[in-house]
Amino acid sequence: MKILKAIFIIEDDINGKEVLKKLERAGRTCYKSEDKTTDDSAEELIYKILDSGHESVIEHEKVTVRVICDRGVTHENVRHRIASYSQESTRYCNYSEDKFGNEITVIEPCFWVSDTEEDKRKREVWKKAMEASEKYYFKLLALGASPQEARSVLPNSLKTEIVMTMNLREWRHFFKLRTSQFAHPQMREIAVPLLKEFKRLIPVIFDDI
Repeated sequence: MKILKAIFIIEDDINGKEVLKKLERAGRTCYKSEDKTTDDSAEELIYKILDSGHESVIEHEKVTVRVICDRGVTHENVRHRIASYSQESTRYCNYSEDKFGNEITVIEPCFWVSDTEEDKRKREVWKKAMEASEKYYFKLLALGASPQEARSVLPNSLKTEIVMTMNLREWRHFFKLRTSQFAHPQMREIAVPLLKEFKRLIPVIFDDI
């Protein structure tokens, strides 16, 4: 059994200034104010558009992100309906095969990280549960069960990859919900650093979140 930490990979090469220029061209169509376009006018216009609530303009740009996390987190990801998803399937992936290392891979929980005895005991119980899931998953396969049948004993902590594509308006919605203090800790583990990266790559759009 392999244990990993959750990570994300932004699949697109993002030029934030070009993103804003494209959005500016779309937004100025509404007012027929193309004559006011300058080399540095995009940021100001997009600020005004967001401030006015005219967020449909930012739907013209999208970003694709690959998230490697546990399956429990992806159940929350796919609640965002204005998006496209492609996810590693436990129906078709047989983790006894060589390409998976003949083992399952699980995501280490981010909430039992201290060196206290209490957290150490919790981590140990979790690890034993993961090992038991792996053991019985392989037993079912050995008895002739198909991957889609054997997956019934796989845990929420099972590692999965999900490719998510959303327009910028939906990413704003995603971050508002998933970076909240009320979001699940494992969702925040991905969403908080991802938001910081979006802010670094794309000016203006996510500054108020």
